[in-house]
Amino acid sequence: MFRSSLLAVGALALTGCASVINDVTHPMKVETKTSTGSVVAGAECKLTNDYGVFQVKSGDTVQVRRSSKDLEIVCKDPANPDAVAKAISRANGGMFGNIILGGGIGAIIDHNKGTAYSYPLWVQLVFGKSLVFDRMTEKDGVPTVGTEAPATTAKN
Repeated sequence: MFRSSLLAVGALALTGCASVINDVTHPMKVETKTSTGSVVAGAECKLTNDYGVFQVKSGDTVQVRRSSKDLEIVCKDPANPDAVAKAISRANGGMFGNIILGGGIGAIIDHNKGTAYSYPLWVQLVFGKSLVFDRMTEKDGVPTVGTEAPATTAKN
């Protein structure tokens, strides 16, 4: 009995805290609006990070693969200009658990698997705009507020 308990504790120590707590994916609700605030359901949205491409119709929820890299989002609707966004990847509680409990190996494993990171759970893109969504501003029960993405300047 003692030996099996010791083996179980040892196995958990070799896995990351976030790997135990978090799945490799998490849900994200994607909505789209016009610049006047009218909700547009059914737009084709493509979410992309270093683990792949995830497709969803606006108004629905999609399982996105966790990653340390930001998530790029583009929603298309024939009656509107594209809605573009970036969802910032932020370390979640599992990563902090690794650090606090001294699980350096676990932190590395969770970082490499992406399970130590999360995106905002609910975003509302606006057609014709480029927004940035940061989980740091997330509040329960409401969409994460997007901020205007800084304009990029082309270099010659």
